[in-house]
Amino acid sequence: MMATQAARSNRQRSVSRLIEAREETDALFEVVRPEAMYDRPIPERHRIVFYVGHLEAFDWNLLSGACGVESFRPDLNRLFAFGIDPVGSSLPTDRPHDWPRMPDVYDYRNRVRQALGRFEAARLPEVGEGSFGHLLNIAIEHRLMHAETLAYMFHQMPFGRKRGAAAPRAIEGSPFTPGCARVPAGRTTLGLRRDSESFGWDNEFEAHRVDVPEFAIGRHKVSNGQFLRFLEDGGYNDRALWTPADWEWKTAAGISHPVFWVKRGDGWAYRSMFDEIPLPFDWPVYASHAEASAYARWAGQALPTEAQWHRAAYGTDGDREREYPWGDEPPAALGQYPSFGAWDPSPVNACRPGGSAFGVEGLMANGWEWTSTEFAPFPGFRPFACYPGYSAQFFDGKHYVLKGGSVRTPWVMLRRSFRNWFQPHYQYVYAGFRCVSESG
Repeated sequence: MMATQAARSNRQRSVSRLIEAREETDALFEVVRPEAMYDRPIPERHRIVFYVGHLEAFDWNLLSGACGVESFRPDLNRLFAFGIDPVGSSLPTDRPHDWPRMPDVYDYRNRVRQALGRFEAARLPEVGEGSFGHLLNIAIEHRLMHAETLAYMFHQMPFGRKRGAAAPRAIEGSPFTPGCARVPAGRTTLGLRRDSESFGWDNEFEAHRVDVPEFAIGRHKVSNGQFLRFLEDGGYNDRALWTPADWEWKTAAGISHPVFWVKRGDGWAYRSMFDEIPLPFDWPVYASHAEASAYARWAGQALPTEAQWHRAAYGTDGDREREYPWGDEPPAALGQYPSFGAWDPSPVNACRPGGSAFGVEGLMANGWEWTSTEFAPFPGFRPFACYPGYSAQFFDGKHYVLKGGSVRTPWVMLRRSFRNWFQPHYQYVYAGFRCVSESG
């Protein structure tokens, strides 16, 4: 009886988390004015209308079999099934009238949610892949990932196409001098143990140890002010700082500054969600992998590998590794990380809730951080049977791993093993970087 009650309670909590995730994405769509729902804020992405349907189609395609319900709109299940890998071989060419009317999309959303409302009673195992909790975690985290995608998409929309007002600005930083932290040689653990009973995506398994030689890493993320010096020194025009592919992309697309920056007279402004402000020199710069790599070469340094980033973030002077840079307490337990609490980052030296054992600051929730590691499977990788293409189709040598999370990343995805990835020519993510060198 006790086991049955515990299972029922766990299922109820999981369903409550899914409902909360739905409320988050519903609130995000409210930012968009009705007449803008067919806009395409980022050329490489679908129109906004797609994402309204996609979140529900994903849930339907994942969960409907367990619910034992029959499909009522198989055409929309297919239409809204798949997104776009940013910076593909060609830009999408669909037109607004190629998509269903918004009332039909909202009706589809509501009917999917109603049909899946009985999922809590689905006859599924309680543990393991394909269990109730496993499927719900996939649905929840998929939706929350898209909540961040929607945020940076909406960031690129004209202010008049959105509803909302600028929120109070992030806390002010104090003056700081950029510097490096020395990280001694040691071992770091990448990935999750398959027997840990913790949820992770397929690319997070299997846990393994990596030896990392001594290195030095930026104590803070590279700031807008630092990146401005690179730009003013002609970094965007120095071919020696860019790989041939990155130079071709930059030249063909006319890239001459970070996408969040706006030239105003002799200076620069920063494009926030609902307004434009003078460029905040102490905020982390958001840039593509190509821009970050060029900056690192200009500085005589490099981007960290995934293993170096892990060692700097979670390592200690001994063999023990922390769950988070500041210790083992999750950010939610510390009361210092309200998910989706801001649109903009904090200054790079506003270290909350704390730095790593080696004095590296701002590693979590203030912008993803690019690494030099290509996204690839860990030893022992096995794709999810229920979602085989989630990671495997991106093991193509064209994507790079990011770590850390942004202000729009929910705390549950700040776990040590979580891996994000994008192509190197995608500027729109809330992603910055820091640099490493062999000695400090």
